[in-house]
Amino acid sequence: MSGNCDAASWAEVPRAFRNTRDQLPAPWQEIFGPLRQGIRDDLVVVGQFGQSIDARIATPTGHSHYINGAAGLAHLHRLRALVDAVVIGIGTALADDPQLTVRHVAGPSPARVVIDPSGRLPASARLFAKDGIRRLVVTRAETQTGLPDGTEHVPLPAPRGQLAPEAILTALAERGFRRILIEGGADTVSRFLAAGCLDRLHVVIAPIILGAGRTSVTLAPITRVEEAMRAPMRIHRLGEEVLLDCDLGAQRVAVAKKST
Repeated sequence: MSGNCDAASWAEVPRAFRNTRDQLPAPWQEIFGPLRQGIRDDLVVVGQFGQSIDARIATPTGHSHYINGAAGLAHLHRLRALVDAVVIGIGTALADDPQLTVRHVAGPSPARVVIDPSGRLPASARLFAKDGIRRLVVTRAETQTGLPDGTEHVPLPAPRGQLAPEAILTALAERGFRRILIEGGADTVSRFLAAGCLDRLHVVIAPIILGAGRTSVTLAPITRVEEAMRAPMRIHRLGEEVLLDCDLGAQRVAVAKKST
């Protein structure tokens, strides 16, 4: 387990992270080093969610702000500062109206991507802010959109009405994105996890117990423990919270051509 993360040592990390010849200063190499280079292909895809000790992401009424504290929020923004694109589903976009920018730490904001199969997101959504950052909306091929000027439309085929995580990653790779954060919500992260489309999963556990409410991961049921997905992990201390860095490389499917 690593020690507490010193914010003062972070300032140069986003630049050094993108220059793969540079070693990241401690403790950042241990935490973020695995996100620098793809194993299966040229992509590195990381999922992230914050939860209570009992794996809840919201109360039974749906209230979730904020399960994690300042340290967990800073970790999320550090992830954003290191990736090329951050991806959320339409449910999270409508419920939280997030900005998806880097505000709590030093570093550049990533491109903002929303998976919106039916084109439900209003033009007033905060992630559409014209701040010089790329904005993309992924929809079904037949969906008609009225997107704000400058927003990129990514239409994809949707067999059985679902947009496949592999197809989404392939489309993002074709548009130049290599490091991708699947931020939420739980259903979106779970779909990428089930499809074998995550290299890592970062789970930030807050020191609270909710007792009931929505769980962080939703996968198809299994009948025996030995059928469970295996995820070797490393543990890091984030102030009063704990980060579980789960390695999902063994089940990650290749979705983009690996450069030589």
